[in-house]
Order: sequence, then structure tokens, then C-alpha cells
Amino acid sequence: MAISGKTRVCGVIGDPIEHSLSPIMHNTAFQSLNLDFIYLAFKVKSSSIGDAINGIRALNIRGLNVTMPHKKNVMRHLDRIDLSAQLIDSVNTILNKENLLFGFNTDGVGAVKALKENGVELKGRKILLLGAGGAARAIAYAVAKESDELAILNRTVKDAQTLSKLVEKAANKRISTGSLSHTDIESNLRDSDILINATTIGMKPRYDETVVPTKLLRQNLSVMDIIYNPLETKLVKDAKAAGAKVVSGVEMLIYQGAASFEIWTGKQAPVEVMRKAALTYLKKV
Repeated sequence: MAISGKTRVCGVIGDPIEHSLSPIMHNTAFQSLNLDFIYLAFKVKSSSIGDAINGIRALNIRGLNVTMPHKKNVMRHLDRIDLSAQLIDSVNTILNKENLLFGFNTDGVGAVKALKENGVELKGRKILLLGAGGAARAIAYAVAKESDELAILNRTVKDAQTLSKLVEKAANKRISTGSLSHTDIESNLRDSDILINATTIGMKPRYDETVVPTKLLRQNLSVMDIIYNPLETKLVKDAKAAGAKVVSGVEMLIYQGAASFEIWTGKQAPVEVMRKAALTYLKKV
């Protein structure tokens, strides 16, 4: 890909950021459509988030993805924020349009798309969501609108309760909450159809950990772990062994990335190209 004075810049900000698959995925997508774009990763500390956002304007950067720990703090530096992102108090995508910065959240859209495209029906189902952080907030809002029941469990129960109130108001549904104790997980998982792990448990360096006891997993359960590195977390391995339907975290990464791609470029994202690039890299590492 030839870089010129006309090349548009997109990227991702976070801390840490070295592990991000987004540059590989998006640059491959840009090349496949012959778009004059480049995507870079920027490590930005929390104390510098304001300077980083000002840099978008100063450098005329087209757009950014936002990952941990900036999804909430970035919001006060933007000009306009999409309603769904406002409701969940979390932004993961920024568009620079004529020096006005627009905030969106594509995590929830990505999660729902990943489930549906892999044959998991949400309507009439009960979903158990583990975690209440930035990605979990977006997922909770998106799946609550599609499913019949939602339970949110988190290490800090107060955070789960806060999230449930936000989502209840937006989706007009009552949501139950609890802790990540084995007791709460077992009681909620007993009648759940879909389990979504949005915690960091299972991510490097906690490869051999899972918050869900293996004995609770079963065949008539769909499991999605939003962690994509490693490609198969312990939860995913245990779910497969139990005969459950598994949706890889790479799928959510791809579909949330595809939504961001379309916001920046106005072009339909080449999903299969993005999937191949992500999986090829992950298999290497």
C-alpha cells in the first residue's frame, strides 16, 4: 500500500494497546477495497486522553477506535455522541467529520451480529452476562433489546446494579444482578440459554482461568467469550467439551470493527477479509 499526502489516518487508542488485532484487520480491509487509508495503534495514558483527542482535530485524523481504559473518559472531549453511546456512557468509535468529533459505540452491535451470524437466536431467550465494564455495558444494552431476559453478574455487584438501571431505563426491561460467586453463577445459569463472558478472566496472563465451573456447562447452551487472545480461552475449551455451541470472541471483534469501518469510510466492510486476517494472525501467535 502506497502512503501519500492524501492518505487518511484511522487508529485505535488504549493502554495497553500492543496486543490489538485492529491494525491487522483494518489495514487488510482497506487494501482489499483499494482505499487510501492507514490504521495505526496509539498507546495513550489516561492522563493524556484530552491531548490525544485534540490531536485528532489538529492532525485531521479520520477516526479512532477507543479501548480500555478510555471508553468513558473520552466522551467529555467529543462534540456529539450517538444516543445509544450516551445511554451506556461508553464510546468505542470516533468519527472526525469536518473537525466535529462524533462518538459511537459498536461493541453491542458487534456482539449481537456475532451471535446471530453464528446461528444464535436472541428472541425469547435468557442471557447471562458476566462483567460490567465498557464492552459489557454496550453488550447489555444491545442484547436486552433483543432478548426476553438478562442477568448481569460482576465482581463488584454495585457496578452490575448501576448498569442494570441504565439498561432497564433504555430497554424497558427488568434486569437481575449478582456477583461472580459460584452460587450466583449456578443459580442464574440454570435457566439461561446464552452465556456471555465480558470479564478479563481467561485473558493473558490468566490463560488457565475461568469464572464458570465446568460442571455448569451443557449442550443446550450457547457460549460467547469476548476475549479473542488466546483464540480459545479455558471457558471456550470447557464449553466445547460440554457440547455447547461456541461463538469466538474474534467474531465480535470483526463485527464491531466492521461497523467502525463503515462509519469512517461509508463503504460496506469486507467481513470475510477481516475475519481471515484476524484468524491468520492469531493462529501464528
